[in-house]
Amino acid sequence: MKSIGKTPDFTAFLHPAALAVCLIGVLMPIPAESAGLSGHLMELPTFPEVIRVLTLQDYNTRVVVIGTTLLGLAAGLVGTFLLLRKRALLSDTLSHATLPGIALTFILITHLGGEGKNLIALITGAAVFSVLGTASVILIQKYSRLKDDAALGIVLSVYFGFGIALLGIASRMETGTAAGLSSFIYGKTASMLFFDAVLIGATALGSAVVCIILFKEFSLICFDYSYAATQGWPVIRLDFLMMTLVVIVTVIGLQAVGLILVVALLIIPPSAARFWTHRLKNMLILSGFFGALSGLLGSAFSALMANLPAGAVIVIMAAVVFFLSLAFGSASGLLRQLIERRRLSNKVAAENLLRELYEYYESRGSTPSTNQVTTNIHFNHLLSARAWSSGQLHRTLKSARSEGLIQTNGNQLFELTDKGLQAAYQIVRKHRLWEAYLITHADIAPSQVDWGADAIEHVLDQEMIRKLEKMLPDLKDVKMPPSPHELAAARPV
Repeated sequence: MKSIGKTPDFTAFLHPAALAVCLIGVLMPIPAESAGLSGHLMELPTFPEVIRVLTLQDYNTRVVVIGTTLLGLAAGLVGTFLLLRKRALLSDTLSHATLPGIALTFILITHLGGEGKNLIALITGAAVFSVLGTASVILIQKYSRLKDDAALGIVLSVYFGFGIALLGIASRMETGTAAGLSSFIYGKTASMLFFDAVLIGATALGSAVVCIILFKEFSLICFDYSYAATQGWPVIRLDFLMMTLVVIVTVIGLQAVGLILVVALLIIPPSAARFWTHRLKNMLILSGFFGALSGLLGSAFSALMANLPAGAVIVIMAAVVFFLSLAFGSASGLLRQLIERRRLSNKVAAENLLRELYEYYESRGSTPSTNQVTTNIHFNHLLSARAWSSGQLHRTLKSARSEGLIQTNGNQLFELTDKGLQAAYQIVRKHRLWEAYLITHADIAPSQVDWGADAIEHVLDQEMIRKLEKMLPDLKDVKMPPSPHELAAARPV
């Protein structure tokens, strides 16, 4: 992708005078009276303050921590089904679509002489426009040729722009002040009132209970919507209920993290949980736990550090959980994948080595199936037999010797042990069975079949071997199927 505009020139900062000025600016202490925000940000909490926050001794801390923890729990549970339904971006659209509902509700109530900042009324307006935003996406997808991402982008930008325009109108009204409405954009966790926390907690807890009760039904429509419909399940109503829960969590999350960041609580915890398990039940539990943990740690850390917005810190904590899961997840984390890939690579190299030794014996007229093997193979012959590097072959031979599969007779000569002979026999037999299957059932030429067999032979289990023997009855009782290459060479032209 080409960069837009002209690339800035950073060479001016390398001038000695510029470097000196920067260094003085960094090292010079800032007076306490002029430190302002920076001075507060650098103040670390004392140990008694940490204990005071962790034990929830302060009233405001209890309100905020409990409210955000329950919100994270509900968002994690609901977000799991949202992620599995492949509607992650829909939550972002819903959150942005709430802004015109909030602003329009404020304008109408203020114009009618009421209290424009009534929380219940504002949340109701946000919920209505969130549903309208969802309906707009569905209509665009149904009656136009636009893709899903285009429909989501159109609805998100139009509704958010409409909301910003209404917010500007509300801020210039003479009958009421719109100060504080912008908190719905960025959140106001630290100034959460008891009523706000009770509303968030009760709604979040109710949403979590519904997710647990309808776990089986939601799971069914997430994994196979068409099958659920053919079985008579009310899939439309279940899907509508699921999206209603998403709307509810999105709307109540506006008070905590704002409409811009609420999508993070819905998507990040289930995404992190996906790296730890392949089972939906475990994923749901982990997602709820990660969401609650993010809310707890974020609000507690914000209480300890002055001038840090709690909503942003909650999302940062969720991101930390995500990246830790991405790296160390036991199901599909990067470290687990690296270990599995290395293990498979070592297994493939060892099996290729044993197969090469076995087929070398066969070419010398030995009978490895009866343990009458006296042929040794030189290192250079093994090196030229496959696309091995010298270092890789040395490592593979060393590993095979440590497992007792091969032994060396000096001068770089190697032979199979009895244990290695039995292992090589099984490996070659699997390879030959798969080759025979590809020739007879997949119509692959014998000269080309070796490539297909090499790609799959290392993952064949005993159940698959039994199935191959049933499909190849002529080879079921044969100790070692013949090589297809030798059969092809023996055929008359």
